[in-house]
Amino acid sequence: MAPFISAAGVEKRFIRPPARWVLPRVSKTEARALAEELELQPLVANVLANRGFVNAAAARDFLYPALDLLHDPRLMRDMDVAVTRLWSAIHNRESILLYGDYDADGTASIVVLKKALEMLGGRVDFHIPHRLNEGYGMRSEIVERAAASGVRLLVSVDTGIRAGEAVRSAKYAGIDVIVTDHHLPEAELPPALAILNPNRHDCGYPEKNLCGAGVTLKLVQALLAQSSLSQARQAALLDSFLKPVAIATVADIVPLTGENRVIVQRGLSGLRAVRNQGLRALLAVAGFDEGECPSAHQVAFRVAPRINAAGRMATARDVIELFLTDDAERARALAEQLDALNRERQQVETEVVEAILKQCEDGAAVHDLRALVFSGPGWHLGVLGIVASRLVERFCRPAFVLSDAVARESEDEPCLSGSGRSIPGFHLLEALEAMPDLFTRFGGHRQAAGVTLRCDRVEEFRRRFSGFAEGMLTLEDLRPQYAVDAEASFTELTELCVRQVLTLGPFGFGNPAPIFLAAGAEVAGPYKASADGKHLTVPLRHNGRLLFSKAWNFGDRTDLFAPGTKLDVLFQVEDDPFSRKRGYGSWCVVVKDVKSV
Repeated sequence: MAPFISAAGVEKRFIRPPARWVLPRVSKTEARALAEELELQPLVANVLANRGFVNAAAARDFLYPALDLLHDPRLMRDMDVAVTRLWSAIHNRESILLYGDYDADGTASIVVLKKALEMLGGRVDFHIPHRLNEGYGMRSEIVERAAASGVRLLVSVDTGIRAGEAVRSAKYAGIDVIVTDHHLPEAELPPALAILNPNRHDCGYPEKNLCGAGVTLKLVQALLAQSSLSQARQAALLDSFLKPVAIATVADIVPLTGENRVIVQRGLSGLRAVRNQGLRALLAVAGFDEGECPSAHQVAFRVAPRINAAGRMATARDVIELFLTDDAERARALAEQLDALNRERQQVETEVVEAILKQCEDGAAVHDLRALVFSGPGWHLGVLGIVASRLVERFCRPAFVLSDAVARESEDEPCLSGSGRSIPGFHLLEALEAMPDLFTRFGGHRQAAGVTLRCDRVEEFRRRFSGFAEGMLTLEDLRPQYAVDAEASFTELTELCVRQVLTLGPFGFGNPAPIFLAAGAEVAGPYKASADGKHLTVPLRHNGRLLFSKAWNFGDRTDLFAPGTKLDVLFQVEDDPFSRKRGYGSWCVVVKDVKSV
């Protein structure tokens, strides 16, 4: 059972079912062949084989992603139309408006496309909606204002695929619209001049998992290909644009496989040498030394939250200014402002989580439902998605968090708005599409979505959402699950082996860090607990080798770690820059789950 402390400080226990361990089914013959042909340690070859890389060429491309593995952007439907129209606007010195979103994906999209178009001679401005004043998505009044100012071409980035009304308004006002988006479309596409979205049903582009900035990158790639720049210059520019797109790809939690792996691996490796003043300042306030290369995990938890904090708590225009300024002092001030907003976001997030846990104490059903909806007065809209993620982690169920802190759709119909997050086996947008009559607005994808609905519909939403989940999820789906990649001995963890394991990264959604099973490990002495009691350092001995292992958030399971206890241990190996800076080992073992033998 996993405890939590409520806002009132009273410990309450919710039964958390034991995790399922899915053991690997690796062909030793295939793994051995990979190890020999690619000169890999057996443990690493086992991981690759378990993940379906039985072909040496495919495994080599995975291990060493190169720019030439990016697909031809012209494979994306409407790409030629979009590129032709943009080049026309550049040559004719038309005003181009970029209409984006306020998160890391949307802001990166604007930065990349604005820089590329201006470098090619374009005249470009941008609009990012204010989350609290305008809400998500394109709005007709903004489009009409743009038309009045002389704009004749609008490009949406990371938004627009469900903005039929706004696109129609643009068309009536004499504005051509190019939609670039990755969210799932409705049955009827907006009446835009061109729609770049690999997820439209009639698009044959092979990579369906690009984030919004990834789609923008393909547009930039196509624009560069039609420029007079040399091939070497095009490649250099594309590599430079990969840095913000890599951050956006990690932040938007899309699978780090295929084309996304090329983007993230190359983009993050480029963070060792950053020239952009804003990005340098942002990495500094996030705690990175100059020349230090953040992992995808560090980007997700230290870099992206600071970018997203602007859109959540204030205005995302500050992020655009941060990445566009050449003034180091201004960049430093903006980065420090984002850092302060992120601390404020963390405090507000904690308050909302505690309010929800208090609702659970006061009788809100949790474990009887397959999907959850929580709502509260005045909860800050900017943190609801993060709070939903925390609840999914805690309860292993899809969850929506709603607030009334939203402008009314009309004087007589106060509304709630909010965000949802999901577990792997549940498609969030499909659930919403099964009950569209409930919402005034909704959208998203498999893992994340947003809704707006009238206050008097929230109980019906709670009932129907859970009912839909009842038909889709079994009790097994509501158990945490660990997919084991290989059984391992501590003696196999040589420096070479660990270095090759880390080469399988960047790790994240779709490409998780490998999980290994050490069967029959022994607790070799007393554990040490962190000051707050949440985290443990446990000495584990396996096949004669002793390793001090980190067990994050195991403070409620200390009874498992009595000295001399035998355990089956699931663990990961992680790069440990903090330890390395202090002159110790460069990697560590992290415990994920244990079972008594």
